[in-house]
Amino acid sequence: MDIEQKQAEHIDYFVKQASALKGSALNNVISEATSHPSLFAFSEILSVTNVVELEGTENSIYLDLLRLFAHGTWSDYKSIAGRLPQLVPDQVLKLKQLTVLTLAETSKELPYDQLMQELDVTNVRELEDFLINECMYVGIVRGKLDQLKRCFEVQFAAGRDLRPGQLGNMLQTLTDWLTTSDNLLISIQEKIKWADTMSESDRKHRKEVEERVDEVKKSLSLKADVDFRGHEEIYSESGGVMDYEEDRGRPKRRRHPIG
Repeated sequence: MDIEQKQAEHIDYFVKQASALKGSALNNVISEATSHPSLFAFSEILSVTNVVELEGTENSIYLDLLRLFAHGTWSDYKSIAGRLPQLVPDQVLKLKQLTVLTLAETSKELPYDQLMQELDVTNVRELEDFLINECMYVGIVRGKLDQLKRCFEVQFAAGRDLRPGQLGNMLQTLTDWLTTSDNLLISIQEKIKWADTMSESDRKHRKEVEERVDEVKKSLSLKADVDFRGHEEIYSESGGVMDYEEDRGRPKRRRHPIG
């Protein structure tokens, strides 16, 4: 079963749980959801009416906790830890996994030094073990550990929940991409049209050359025929002269008078 299908099943389960409970009863649901080893998306739970109604109540810190797991990182937690419930080890692990996903959104080559700082990891061995066992093995990322370059080369990373305002940026990016694609398509069509025009021009030119070659061949053939006939006449006339000369060269018989 792939990670997307697992996500869908877990999200559906927690959305149903959150929809059936209110107030402080939601605290355990949120804690369980943010601790679940196979759940990495929380926007659907955040949109449940009963969860939204935690805003401004004594239980709003759990709403803030859920928002942190939807959009935040381990560094974000450390900056506001005093205003949130204490995290259990499973939540710490989950938030660090989500931090890797956030970093993978901005770059496909993550330096070890940056990862160790963001994840509070003290050495390369610990970092590589975390990336292999807690990220790649789980299926949320795929990539290559480059010890020579001291970086993690990301080939795939699961997407996180969209942050507030991020949807507008994504739509603008898609709009820009669509405009670029349209312009590229127009350019390609113009090049195809130009190629067709050049092909037609080349075809006409080739035809004209072939016709010209045929004309030259016919002209040469006609000239050769005329020259040949001329030589035949010359040879024929020369033969007649020779005969005439031969006739002139023969001794003539003289007639003697009859006496």
